[in-house]
Amino acid sequence: MQHQVLLYYYYGHIEDPAALTEQQRQLCQQLGLTGRLIIAEEGMNGTLEGTTENTEAYVASLVADPRFGTVHMKRSVGTGNAFPKLSVKHRKEIVSAHLGDEDFNPADYTAPYIEPEQLHQWLTSGEDIAIIDMRNNYEHASGHFAGSVFPEMSNFRDLPAAVDKLEGLKHKKVVTVCTGGVRCEKASGYLLKRGFSEVYQLYGGIVSYMEKYPNQNFLGKLYVFDRRVVMGFNTDDKNHTIVGRCKYCGTPCELYVNEDGAPGRPHFICCEACREGKPQLVAA
Repeated sequence: MQHQVLLYYYYGHIEDPAALTEQQRQLCQQLGLTGRLIIAEEGMNGTLEGTTENTEAYVASLVADPRFGTVHMKRSVGTGNAFPKLSVKHRKEIVSAHLGDEDFNPADYTAPYIEPEQLHQWLTSGEDIAIIDMRNNYEHASGHFAGSVFPEMSNFRDLPAAVDKLEGLKHKKVVTVCTGGVRCEKASGYLLKRGFSEVYQLYGGIVSYMEKYPNQNFLGKLYVFDRRVVMGFNTDDKNHTIVGRCKYCGTPCELYVNEDGAPGRPHFICCEACREGKPQLVAA
């Protein structure tokens, strides 16, 4: 049976997020979907897996609601067990930035989008841009755009401190990137609020770029927040580059582990040889 993973987000103004949370929970349960869905007054952020038939039924139901009719839905091949269960929650934010008094809704204020085709054209023509990777350090480890700027975030809550490190780029053309785009909606707007003069965000995120331009400019594999752990396109291509390195010996590697398999423990890259001598390490 074919399975599919959906990745999407929506920034807007939801008047009754608690009611939408219950509605979405019932819909996902009816369709047998697993994954994570977060709903807040500022929007919705989801990554869900199910059969191709049922995930497409979910998409049809979602876009039938006028609020979500233009949601950019990213689809990828599922495994049938990418998520252990379904989690649908009502939260204050759809991605935890914890900006406090500086917080804002990207539906009201964010940077312009550029399509993957535009970014590819800039990169191949030698356009003077800086790609800023707004993901976490363990995500960046297995794959990233060549030459991108990474301000070393352990969590998206590190955004204010990360922007402090980017002062030298305030008057340069910059493009923010993240997995599917949701973090860049807020990060790009925050850069503008902090005085950056020319900011763009990659529409659809890194996964959309990789799908159109596999093994071009984005090196390695993309970390994803499910049991697949990493994903790539045309990884048998001779142009596929392994950029991950074993934490212990530095061997090129794309295998993630954590200690004891405990939830919440940070993932890191470790080769099989080093893992054999460390029984506390469990495949992520």
